Order: sequence, then structure tokens, then C-alpha cells
Amino acid sequence: MAGDASFDVVSDFDRQELVNALDQARREIQTRYDFKGATAQLELGKDEIVLLTDDEYRAKAVRDLVESKAIRRGLSLKIFDWGAVEPAGGNKVRQKIGLRRGLGEDLAKKISKLIRDDFPKVKSQIQGDAVRVSSKSRDDLQRVIARLREESEAYPVPLQYENYR
Repeated sequence: MAGDASFDVVSDFDRQELVNALDQARREIQTRYDFKGATAQLELGKDEIVLLTDDEYRAKAVRDLVESKAIRRGLSLKIFDWGAVEPAGGNKVRQKIGLRRGLGEDLAKKISKLIRDDFPKVKSQIQGDAVRVSSKSRDDLQRVIARLREESEAYPVPLQYENYR
């Protein structure tokens, strides 16, 4: 093999799948009996979703609905950062739902340290909100991916492995 093989550890989600999941949730809200005559709005912003509804009970029902639609569309529930339900005026409540994207600096350092400690022949570099992992052996890289998948429940964001070459 001529050079090093590498891949990137990133945390991202398919925005179009999120849009589709929210559209499905909106359609189901319109047809459900417990939402008849009630307000339930989902607005997707750049890095958050704003939920406006009548009360906390309906906010929880919409949360369950959005999570079930997201799972069906192949999205991880770790991308949602559910904020507190707060009064919005006019007998309504608002809930902001943050969207997690990218590896934070502390998480990138934690992943890099895990790779350095467990795999001495593998190099890892933090590049913005991703971690580049490289090695001469593709087998070592496969073992790194397997190890990170074992640990994936401990991380607050979903991990993907891209640009494997």
C-alpha cells in the first residue's frame, strides 16, 4: 500500500430526513382526534425547531410523535436537545428543540485520547468538528471503528464514519 488509509469521525444528520419527519408529524397532528381544534406548530430553523402548542400535555404528545417519526426516518434521537416548556402568551406554551451537529471540542479530545491509548499505531487529528484517523493498516482502522461503535452509547451525539480511503 502506497500511503496511509484514513477516515473521519463526524456527527451529523440528514437534514432532508428531518424535514420529512417533521412533515409526517404535522400531517398526523392534523388528523389526530386529541389535537382537534388545538394549536400545534413545528417550525424548523437553521439549528433548532420551535414547538408552539396549547399545553404541556400536547407538547409531550408532539415530542413522542416527532421522536417516533425521526426513528422511522433513520435519525438518531441524540440529535434532539429538548429544552424546557415555557409560557408563550395567549394560553400557549413554547418549547425550543436544539439540533446537535458536529463533535464538540471536549468530545473530540476524548475520542482522540481513546484512539491514542488503545491503538498506538493509529494517528488521530482533530480537524474542526471532526476527528481524522489514519494508519498504514486498514485492519487497524476497522478495529478503531468497531471500538468506537462499542462506546457509542456513552457519547451525547451520534457518530458517523466518513471518507474511508
